[in-house]
Amino acid sequence: MAKKAPPQPSPEGAEKPAGKSKLKLIIVIVLALLLAIGGSVGATWFLLSKNMKKDEAPAAEEHAAAPVKQPAIYEALAPAFVVNFNYNGRQRYMQVTVALMARDQASLDALKVHMPVLRNNLVMLFSSQDFESLTSAVGKEMLRQKATASVQELAQKEVGKTVIEQVLFTNFVLQ
Repeated sequence: MAKKAPPQPSPEGAEKPAGKSKLKLIIVIVLALLLAIGGSVGATWFLLSKNMKKDEAPAAEEHAAAPVKQPAIYEALAPAFVVNFNYNGRQRYMQVTVALMARDQASLDALKVHMPVLRNNLVMLFSSQDFESLTSAVGKEMLRQKATASVQELAQKEVGKTVIEQVLFTNFVLQ
């Protein structure tokens, strides 16, 4: 049998080492890009966190200076309001006990000076209502909201700010 000739390098084999060098070059470029991107992200994070620490001190001071919600102060209006209605030819009555909710005692005291006007406005508001609408929960809530708006309007006019946060009905009787 004849001896086989040693294999000759083919032109394709000559390209394979060149292909490996191209692959190495691509890997090196990709690694360099990743390092550059990582470095820029790290530098950006470092600079921004440094600026945030400088900005946190004024933000903390502003947060500390933010107004704290004061506890509620309730002022009951005595005596209760009594209003009469003529409904379907019959005499009907409504009795409402009212409490005012405020947050500032000094402003509430300033509003107490105007209590006769406040009570007058509430009596007029209560007597102008339709008896039938007051029999539903929605009607009562609407009346409460109207009373709140009336008291706030008076406070704004006389004291210069809306002192009262809410008008509350602590007793509501229809007869």
